[in-house]
Amino acid sequence: EKTAAIYGLGYAPDSWTKLTDYLIDKGFRREELIIGGISGKSQSGKVYDRFRDRLMFPIIDTRGLVLGFGGRKFEGEGAKYLNTSDTPVFNKRHNLFSLNFAKNHANGELILMEGYMDVISLYQNGVKNAIASLGTAFTAEQARLISRYAGTVVLCYDTDEAGIKATERAIEVFEGINVKIKILNLPEGKDPDEFVKNRGGKAFLDLCRKAYTVGAYKLMML
Repeated sequence: EKTAAIYGLGYAPDSWTKLTDYLIDKGFRREELIIGGISGKSQSGKVYDRFRDRLMFPIIDTRGLVLGFGGRKFEGEGAKYLNTSDTPVFNKRHNLFSLNFAKNHANGELILMEGYMDVISLYQNGVKNAIASLGTAFTAEQARLISRYAGTVVLCYDTDEAGIKATERAIEVFEGINVKIKILNLPEGKDPDEFVKNRGGKAFLDLCRKAYTVGAYKLMML
């Protein structure tokens, strides 16, 4: 409960207009809600809630301002994750989840992973320098943002095929940026959330200290 409050987690009800109606009652105009990525507009002109029946993650910048949201679907059809679309204040290529917290605990090193829940689970277990990209391939803008707050980044993606490709992509993106890269491969194919729940935050940090250099990682993969 404490962690949910720290991250501002919430729920978007399974309703087409509940949030839109609420905000209009508060004095917001429909056009503002659409521009802000909270509401959408159908071809018939009806305004509706973009997020419905989803666990909601606020995307907060380093000044502590909420820029947008990520919403995870519980079940059924449709995209597993839905992010706020581009707005005048939010672009997922330029932001990182939990950097607002992680920058205060970095001590020169940030841990980059795939999922919001991985980051939150680590935070709850005492590892507070983890961040995640926002449901998109890692970008040069995100790499430059990391370089403002840390001289070292530990890549901790899943060990499946998609995770390996994401790791290789991130290594390429960091080329030419003054950040030292290490790669953490969790044992037995576990994801960070599963590992830290079973073994704890200290064991995770111990593994980070033994993470591969880029050269050693490439040799290991070969």
